[in-house]
Amino acid sequence: MSVPLEDYAFLSDMESAALVSTAGSVDWLCWPRFDSPACFCALLDDDAGGTWSLRPAGDFSSSRRYLGDSLVLETTFETPDGVVAVTDCLALEPRPDPGDGEGSVPENLFVRRVVGVDGRVPMRMVFRPRLDYGSIVPWLREHHGTVEAVGGPDALDLFASIPLDARRGEVVSEFEVARGGEVDVVLSYHRSHEPSRRVAPGRATALIDETVRFWDAWAARADCEGPRRDQVLRSLVVLKGLTYAPSGGIVAAPTTSLPEQPGGERNWDYRYCWLRDATFTLDALLDYGYTAAARAWRDWLLRAVAGDPEDMQIMYGVLGERRLVEVELPLEGYDGSRPVRVGNAAHTQFQLDVYGELMDSFHSARRQGIETSDHAWALEREVVDHVCRRWREPDDGIWEVRSGPRHFVHSKVMAWVALDRGITAVETFGKEGPSREWAATRDAVRDDVLRNGVDPARRCFVRSYGETEVDASLLMLPLVGFVEAGDEVMANTIDAIREDLMVDGLVRRYRTHAVDDGLAGGEGTFLMCTFWLVDCLVLLGRHEEARDLFDRVSSVANDLGLFSEQYDTRRRRQVGNFPQAFSHVAFLTSARALASAGAAPGLNRGRT
Repeated sequence: MSVPLEDYAFLSDMESAALVSTAGSVDWLCWPRFDSPACFCALLDDDAGGTWSLRPAGDFSSSRRYLGDSLVLETTFETPDGVVAVTDCLALEPRPDPGDGEGSVPENLFVRRVVGVDGRVPMRMVFRPRLDYGSIVPWLREHHGTVEAVGGPDALDLFASIPLDARRGEVVSEFEVARGGEVDVVLSYHRSHEPSRRVAPGRATALIDETVRFWDAWAARADCEGPRRDQVLRSLVVLKGLTYAPSGGIVAAPTTSLPEQPGGERNWDYRYCWLRDATFTLDALLDYGYTAAARAWRDWLLRAVAGDPEDMQIMYGVLGERRLVEVELPLEGYDGSRPVRVGNAAHTQFQLDVYGELMDSFHSARRQGIETSDHAWALEREVVDHVCRRWREPDDGIWEVRSGPRHFVHSKVMAWVALDRGITAVETFGKEGPSREWAATRDAVRDDVLRNGVDPARRCFVRSYGETEVDASLLMLPLVGFVEAGDEVMANTIDAIREDLMVDGLVRRYRTHAVDDGLAGGEGTFLMCTFWLVDCLVLLGRHEEARDLFDRVSSVANDLGLFSEQYDTRRRRQVGNFPQAFSHVAFLTSARALASAGAAPGLNRGRT
């Protein structure tokens, strides 16, 4: 059985990410980018995947924490012989002139530091890299106290203040740490055709300290008060950690193929930038005071979607790459869940809702004073005109179903949002555009939804035209201003979602057994959708009920405040890719909603 997701900590240097278990194993690391082939992926295959463990040689128990508000991890191991602390860090170093206050740059350095706290503890380190998702057992060579692991285009250099014993396919080091003793290990990445990067282990302390200072300074800039303040800061830091610093793009998660149901086939690669994340992520960053980060994300959007709206995709690579071909890897999979996928075939889907989410993100930026260039507005106009031409078509929907296009209600509403935000840009912000024509189309979309998207028996909105099933995406309707939360049909919809989709106090996306989404098996409850229900309850003025639900869903975060995509209420385990940006963004929006008594960002966003 695989290590539970909640047992992992998340490290990031804003170019790549690692997952470290409570037992001191690095079981996931992709270098030099979030979407690069993994050099450690025991997360997806215990035997073939590769890992890097650093732990006591005998029995132990462990506890852990992040240092301050950083993504620097300290794990304390208690043993019969004594106590040691291991600090893990994807290092950052200061820029000479940060300019925008962001302050540091990644170094592709993984630092591990062992400090003796009490007694004398035997330790064991096993460094077993397997490059390109476990397909390459690298060539190991020792020189001057360093071990270089080379395979294909990639190379890793392991430096340590202890002797390293390179064996076939792995490096082992056994040593003892007494109270006050220190052992430093530094791993660096370089292209195999480039010279090795020599990093002195003596730099470990300075690298850790500088990285902690960066994260603490970044977190200190948050405009953050209200419930669960520490968890709010943690979620903001996670979003920053999921940002690819060179471009400003934000990946949905740093992992691939962590299943929505263990043993099932709903396993996807989330190491890309989804347009729909823009709406929620940009709102959250702006509302908590991170204008520079929001501007970088907005600029990434402009670059990624530049061109004909007909060619616009729902997701892109971290630099705006468009070819995200999906392939399957010969790995066992997390908890035996196959296939293991890299790439994402959904990038070719037509999803009508992304146009609304794109326009909503630009609208949010305007509301916060981020100016729109003439070039950007020209693109926005083309997007709105494109929606006018295509809103009547079926699409694949927000959940990227693989059962063929339908007339999803959420998609139609987001087409309405695209038109509405374009009209607001003209009538409120002084942009040039045919607002009257757009208004006529906006009214036609609304009439179409109210005529075809309501179940006449239950008097509630439905998942898609001609169906009677509800879908949690319908909770977005009042949040984007399409309808008031207290409207009779919307209130009935909220009640229907609670009746049909809630499991143990959390919300599913839809009933997988009752609809055809082209996939076998089921999934867990969806954390983001549960936070949307919190927001709707706030809009209804049911604050105590909203707070109880907020506390319930917040409690499924792990001890470090990290959320996956979903939660399996039967097994009481997090499932899906981890950590998940959307879950953290939705948490932030709900926290602000409760702190602001309903006047929260993201609620009724269509109004200036």
